[in-house]
Order: sequence, then C-alpha cells, then structure tokens
Amino acid sequence: MYKIIVKRELAPKIKLLEVEAPEVAAKSNPGQFVILNLHEKGERFPITIAGVGTSDGTIRLVFNEVGKSTRQLGTLNEGEDILNLAGPLGKPTEIEKFGNVLCVGGGVMIGPLHFVALALKKAGNRLITVIGARVESLLIFEDDMKAISDEFYVATDDGSKGYEGLDFLKEILDRGEINRVVTMGSVATMRAVSELTKPYGIKTTATLTPIMVDGTGMCGCCRVSVEGSTRFACVDGPEFDADEIDWDLLISRQRTYLPEERISSLMSERLSGM
Repeated sequence: MYKIIVKRELAPKIKLLEVEAPEVAAKSNPGQFVILNLHEKGERFPITIAGVGTSDGTIRLVFNEVGKSTRQLGTLNEGEDILNLAGPLGKPTEIEKFGNVLCVGGGVMIGPLHFVALALKKAGNRLITVIGARVESLLIFEDDMKAISDEFYVATDDGSKGYEGLDFLKEILDRGEINRVVTMGSVATMRAVSELTKPYGIKTTATLTPIMVDGTGMCGCCRVSVEGSTRFACVDGPEFDADEIDWDLLISRQRTYLPEERISSLMSERLSGM
C-alpha cells in the first residue's frame, strides 16, 4: 500500500499527489514513470514521475482526470492508500550539458517536464522554457518553471495568456543558438514542436505515453514506430527522437479503445451518481 501524503488541485481536473514510496523514490530519474492499480479489480495505468522527495521517500504525480481510473485516483485524499505502484519504469531522460536547451511542455506534462528541466539546469545548461495549455486556467507549474529558466514564455491555444499557439518558436529557433529541444505534452503539441524544429536540424526528443498495460514490454500495447521499426515505449522509451516518430500511426493507435473508454466512463458516472 502506498500512502498519499499530499494532495493539491493545480487546475480544473488536474491534481498533484505526493505518494510515500521510498524504494521507488530512491531509484527514480527524470523521464521515468510508474504504473498504478487502485484496487483489485482496477486497471493498470501509467503516470510519468514529476519529482521525488529523497528525504521523505515520496514521488510526485501530476495527472488529468480524463478517464475512469484517473477520476477514481482523483477521489483519493491525503492519508488514503494506492493499492499497487510499480516503478520506476522506462529509460531516464538523457541529461548532460548540451548548452542552450529549449524545453516545451503542454498541459499536465508540464509537471514531469519540470523534473527534467531541473536536472538539465543542474547539469549546467541554459534553459529557454515554454509552457502551454488550451486556456489560461489550465496552465500549471508556471512559477516553478519560471524560477529555473533563463528565458520563460507562455502560450495558449486561444491566446488568453501569452502567445497564441507555438509559431513564435520560429523566432527563438532563428537565433541559431539552440543545441537541444525537449518536448513533453499532448501528441499534437509534440508533433507541432517536431515540425517546427526539424528544418533547423536540432535534436528534438519527445516523451510518448501510448496505451500501456504491463510496462515491461510483454503486452506490446505501447508499440510505436520509430525510424521505421517497432519500438516499445515502456522499455525502449518513453523518450524518442521526435523526427523519427510515425505520428500518424501513434494517433491512430491511441484512438483504438476510445469507444470502450467512453462506455466505461459513462458506467462509472452512473454508478457514482446512484
């Protein structure tokens, strides 16, 4: 059992949990993830680690209540337990001194990006950071990201705060000083970043979170196509070269179980309302 020590709401339907898991915290690195199971009949689902507290043995999880299981996770309070938590899983993000690093994060993945960006900063890099969301009210970790950034920008889809969209990144890329790009967010966001950076020949990495079950490469659900070959996000990733990802196939596979997910969510809502 893994006890929830801290619970906070960062934005509508976006929650932060700090969970007591000393053995996981001691071995976790930026870019890795854990797989949770809330109860004996629950599904296994992954969440990317957004930070660790090595002194108190906690890991930080940031998630969006979009499906049945994440909504159930959001109902748990401080002092309550998560049944199973496996990790850390996946390969850590590549952290070294690259020079000028452009970090672009969107939505709930800004949390894990902060963990990555903090490590990049400690490695001696100069950080140019961009965080984005659909609307201003969904922006998270704004103060945290700004505090560790040498340059900091905000973008929203509707222009309610900062820049409207990501096209302004061309102005940053045109300077010719970016040595590395790291992006974490929705598939649409990461694909857009990849398309913007590709003409400049800058190594861009994207963290993929496809459908996943066991997290050890056995089930094959998380397979993605990278450089024309099949890779498993759970063991070969979750970080890949963004220019080599087959984005169309990834989007298609993510939609595989949308009808079943919708039915499960509706049934959960009806039962909770009884």
